[in-house]
Amino acid sequence: MAELQPAGPVGRPVPRVDGVAKVTGAAHYVDDLDLPGAWHGATVRSTVAHGVLDAVDLDPDYDWTDVVVVTAADIAAAGGRNVVTLIEEDQPALVPLGGRVMHVDEAIALVAAPTRARALEARRHVRPRISARPAVLDTDAALRAEVKLYGDDNVFKRFVIRKGHGDDAAFEDAMAGADRIIEGVYPTAAQEQMYIEPQGMAAHWEDGRCFLVGSMQCPYYVHKAMKALLGCDGDGVVVTQAVTGGGFGGKEEYPSMIAAHVALLARKAGRPVKLIYDRGEDIAATTKRHPCVTRHRLGLAADGAIVAIDADVVMDGGAYLTLSPVVLSRGVLHAAGPYRCPVVRIVGRVVATNHPPHGAFRGFGAPQTTFPYERQIDKAARLLGVDPLAYRQRLALRPGDTTATGQELTFSVGSEAVLEAIARAAGPRPARDAVSAGGAPVRRGRGVCFYFHGSGFTGAGEQRIAGRATVALTAAGDVEVRSSSTDIGQGAATIFAQIAGASLGLAPERVRVVDPSTDKVPDSGPTVASRTCMVVGGLVERAARALGTRIAAWAGEHGRGGAPFAEVAAAAAAALGEVAETVQYEPPPGIEWDDATYTGAAYPVFGWAACLVDVAIDLDTCEVTVERCVQAVDVGKAINPMIVKGQIEGGTLQALGWGLLENVLYQDGKVANASMTNCIVPTFADAPDLETVLVEVPYPYGPHGAKGVGEIPMDGPAAAAINAVVDALGVDFDVVPVLPETIAARRDAWDAARRKS
Repeated sequence: MAELQPAGPVGRPVPRVDGVAKVTGAAHYVDDLDLPGAWHGATVRSTVAHGVLDAVDLDPDYDWTDVVVVTAADIAAAGGRNVVTLIEEDQPALVPLGGRVMHVDEAIALVAAPTRARALEARRHVRPRISARPAVLDTDAALRAEVKLYGDDNVFKRFVIRKGHGDDAAFEDAMAGADRIIEGVYPTAAQEQMYIEPQGMAAHWEDGRCFLVGSMQCPYYVHKAMKALLGCDGDGVVVTQAVTGGGFGGKEEYPSMIAAHVALLARKAGRPVKLIYDRGEDIAATTKRHPCVTRHRLGLAADGAIVAIDADVVMDGGAYLTLSPVVLSRGVLHAAGPYRCPVVRIVGRVVATNHPPHGAFRGFGAPQTTFPYERQIDKAARLLGVDPLAYRQRLALRPGDTTATGQELTFSVGSEAVLEAIARAAGPRPARDAVSAGGAPVRRGRGVCFYFHGSGFTGAGEQRIAGRATVALTAAGDVEVRSSSTDIGQGAATIFAQIAGASLGLAPERVRVVDPSTDKVPDSGPTVASRTCMVVGGLVERAARALGTRIAAWAGEHGRGGAPFAEVAAAAAAALGEVAETVQYEPPPGIEWDDATYTGAAYPVFGWAACLVDVAIDLDTCEVTVERCVQAVDVGKAINPMIVKGQIEGGTLQALGWGLLENVLYQDGKVANASMTNCIVPTFADAPDLETVLVEVPYPYGPHGAKGVGEIPMDGPAAAAINAVVDALGVDFDVVPVLPETIAARRDAWDAARRKS
């Protein structure tokens, strides 16, 4: 068989392999699954933010005959450990008697009954007795450590990044040499993922093994957690992803908690159990984007060059560690921005509070630190009297420059290309003053933003994960891709079919991507960190080529050398049975990272993006309308341009919502707006015309040059939109979100600025 050249389906908008099933309703989400005899579960939760669990009382007047109740005692009795294993084992699956309650809506006990209505009724008759303790509900109070929640200082994790200086005194000397210093404090709020399908899981036991199926991003995370909780080996639990209606990071770590609960219920009930959250419970109890406060100093030379950058980043981790250290890591690694600077100091801390735990969310800490540096750069441009976009073009990192960790940028640096794309697309500014259709005065503004995002795990993370993927020619003559990477709406199954098809000379419809189940697919690592296409897609490409080589060798031995794979596949399968090739991740050359000093190559490659937003502000109601949003993103190579644009447009709207509409409110540690009627997210009515420019600066170690795209569109548009609000009104807004009431509170200041202009 002749050498196969990657071609065909790659780079084309191939229809999604799961599209028909989803639009016709044939796709089965977890709550659609027919489990004969299944009962329904419900969770008994804390109503206080901090305390000690004294007892769990069952109403003696209630009929418990067809209800099972699970408490922490059931875990130990069955030989398991009461932990949700992740980075640390600090979070229990259920609070034990005498244990600390750490947040409102923490799981205390579980019930299951033949119907959901019966389970919800039974839940009301389980009455935890909790002795309340003082709660810590802001990061300043946490850092004072008057109440100990974690260690001696309530700090889950701390990072320090230094470039161009040896200690704080040397850094301050460098900052003192600046001609101008711009300072700012930038709080950013929590954000609810609001995936279209709430969290849910089902479980049943068979011959001593636990089988779980549910809505999730990372089957092997759940598998690892369940082994500890149930006290079993890897064969004792099987985890399968159901069709999943979105995740955005919210279904990365939290499904392990639901899996623990439903497995315990199914074991005690002796029958299948479903545990499906309603929207209110999902918003109240699950993880969200970390709130963050960044204090930023930007030192400038007289000509506007950056002399020094200083950022102090404090994130609210909530009650348990979850993934907070990794979120903080990515946040601080991006905190200096994609700008040339010889001297950098970044200090990051994530602290424990009595809020429900915060966790993974698209962008993973980078949006919280992108907003501060982009507001600072905008302030610098205004101070210098220069065009904000041209100023960014002047300062942008280019090949040969080094990042804050000292990583030299050598390939796939799309910084200039994305900024030039925005400059070309910008067009004339809209008229600053206008009148709305209703006769209200309107003020318009334009904002820009420039940002980058590391693709894949930090430093040696990918080597530690050592992800694997398999491409197989089955005995039936079909080609299968097997990996634990989940399709959560982002199109992973389609791009894997395209990549494998291109390597084997097959149309994508001839390639089947196996639904992830831990008994059928190797561990490819989690579906996070903008790594699915770049890292796992690269494994799929290598495995497919290895398979093609094996079949070509067989064809040559049987007088069919040079025949296309499609022509010999069936004969090879009939003769050989299944032929499978499994490959494991290998790092690109030259990637050196020092975890101790946080220096070196933080990521194998970066994605680059720039955004332009035009807004119109109703000066009577203070409502902001996004009239235009253009985002240019360097994706390396768009395997499927339609899917890539969809990813970018979805992330852009999510970012605009975080910047201008959304606001998770906490009251005494509880989410106060746990409803889609008051926890607002953008709808089609809020969406402007989104203009997406795909820039392709290939990454030599990605499949066909592709690199990560899932997270980068979330990082910048909020900053661009708020920069546009500032441009319109002439006063600074240094907080996310900027809501109508935020603008109204500064009416006197911006009204004076408007009259002056």
